[in-house]
Amino acid sequence: MTSKPPLRVALAQIHCPWADPRGNLERMAGWAEQAKSGGAQLVVFPELCVSGICKDERLASVTETLDGPSAAFVQDLALRLGLAVGFGFSEKADGKPCNAYAVAEPDGTLAGVYRKIHLFDVAVDAGPVVTESARVSAGDRQVVADIDGVRLGLTICYDVRFPELYRALALAGAHVLAVPANFTERTGRDHWEVLLRARAIENGAYVLAPSQIGGPPDQPAFGRTMIVDPWGTVLAQAPDEVTIVTAEIDTDRVDAVRRQIPALANRRPETY
Repeated sequence: MTSKPPLRVALAQIHCPWADPRGNLERMAGWAEQAKSGGAQLVVFPELCVSGICKDERLASVTETLDGPSAAFVQDLALRLGLAVGFGFSEKADGKPCNAYAVAEPDGTLAGVYRKIHLFDVAVDAGPVVTESARVSAGDRQVVADIDGVRLGLTICYDVRFPELYRALALAGAHVLAVPANFTERTGRDHWEVLLRARAIENGAYVLAPSQIGGPPDQPAFGRTMIVDPWGTVLAQAPDEVTIVTAEIDTDRVDAVRRQIPALANRRPETY
């Protein structure tokens, strides 16, 4: 059987200023062009990279539908570069907006759109107090997108704390688990790498985790964008600066790890 060629991916660790969709899109285009020049076939941007992060009701002021100008910009960019592009945006919906993430294929069509299921309602001692559900509607379904034969499970930030979602995506055929984020610095120091590597190991899947960096002084983003392989090995980790990290996704590696440690096959859900 002929092996599928690896898929080269690039993850952009960038700062996306609040309420500057056009400026953010233009900066994203520059990073996408750089990723393409480095041989990438897929570039993945962080959570809410179009609108920037807002933790109050002003988020509704930058919401757009899937047929709005921002999604059209990214789809045109993907088509122009012949590059798959993952991007996060605030999606207009009935009532409160959704924290959404979409992937545009190299032909400009959308491979999948995910709405964040687990909303960030937390109160961390000496850290963030956030109630995302006060301004955002939760999604209600998992999404796996196909990028040139590589199955990409879509999630967003706080979802990473819910392993059952990632197990469901792996069982649905995902080779790769995407975790675009704006992870807080307070929790990121202790939890970010541990959670990402755990999701990779327990599912025998690659994890792509592009994170925003910078942000307001009282609640900065942690950054440390990471690519983890199915064995849990960190293939790339960004330093504390705006940058791109790259790696190759090899579905044969996924198959090999799942063959050696068949956690998916050895499940006994009837006993849980």
